[in-house]
Amino acid sequence: MTDVLVVGAGPSGRAAAHRCAAAGASVTLVDPRPDRRWINTYGMWTDEIPDWVPESTRASTSRSPVVVGTRRHVVDREYSVLDTGRLQGGLTLDGVSVVAESAAEVTPTSVTLRNGTTLSGRTVIDARGSAVGPGVPEQTAHGVVVDEDTAARACGGESAVIMDWRRDNGADADAVPSFLYVVPLGGGAVLLEETCLVGRPGLTSPELARRLLARLAARGVTLRGDEPVERVRFAMRPPTRSTRGVVTTGTRSPALHTATGYSVAASLRRADVIASAVLDGSGVDSAGSRAVTRLRSVGADALLSFPPDALAPFFDRFFEMPSTLQRAYLSSDDDVAGMSRAMLTLFSRIGSSDRRVILGAVRRAVFSAAVGTRS
Repeated sequence: MTDVLVVGAGPSGRAAAHRCAAAGASVTLVDPRPDRRWINTYGMWTDEIPDWVPESTRASTSRSPVVVGTRRHVVDREYSVLDTGRLQGGLTLDGVSVVAESAAEVTPTSVTLRNGTTLSGRTVIDARGSAVGPGVPEQTAHGVVVDEDTAARACGGESAVIMDWRRDNGADADAVPSFLYVVPLGGGAVLLEETCLVGRPGLTSPELARRLLARLAARGVTLRGDEPVERVRFAMRPPTRSTRGVVTTGTRSPALHTATGYSVAASLRRADVIASAVLDGSGVDSAGSRAVTRLRSVGADALLSFPPDALAPFFDRFFEMPSTLQRAYLSSDDDVAGMSRAMLTLFSRIGSSDRRVILGAVRRAVFSAAVGTRS
């Protein structure tokens, strides 16, 4: 019997194991490839990063990133990209028992491995991620890593562009839209990534690659063809069914922002909440965090329902709001009042057709909650 059984050794699971062990709990970590190297790019607002994460894990920091909807917005908030190798190495597993096996069954107090072995724990944490599949909203992206001069020509010299919704990527006017994401990776490297924020299904990697090349060509940039490539695809919803009593983290949990796709910074913060809960026996998800998750689901449903030409003006309205409201919506873990103020302020600033879309999302959320309560 161990205090904590963690299933999954990605950033969320490794962070949970690291912080629980640091707090004095006995921890077992289960993953078929626990030492596999993390290769995705993890970007986040700097003020989201917990204090215990060393500043040395940041590959780059941009003080005034830009968003482009139908016009340019400078975001008054610092943005960082983590060095995944340093992050992985920094989440040490000192004292953690690592089991290199796949989990076949997870219960609140045990994990049965595919080889038939059963491990027992007082708390089980599921950090295996959320699978994509038919009907599941997903975020997809296709990016290339270029040098700073090439990136400067592609984005007009901006140091970081969180979203560029300009329609110069060759997509049809009625097609699912995508935006350009541009962030420095450190060492003179820059990621240029064509991103489908959310789709059911998301845009394919070949389509995103075609759009990225068309966008760059429209801006006078031609790639060599041998640039490193990043491909992204993940579910934008936690699993609809989970085992009652099993603690979740990462994209299986409220750490996933279902309207933006961000989860890593929230998972790092959640690791401390989990460690505290293990030690004092409290719950991980408060009423406030559950309410924030429900509000995010309304925003996510609205994004899926907006017509393609509505997204750029919508984000204009969002990034015209005060930075405190932007932060409440993008980064709140349990601030229901702040999240509500942000959503109501945005609702008051958008047009009537967009309001109808959001009201439809609210009605669907209420109906879903009522059905869930009866079942």
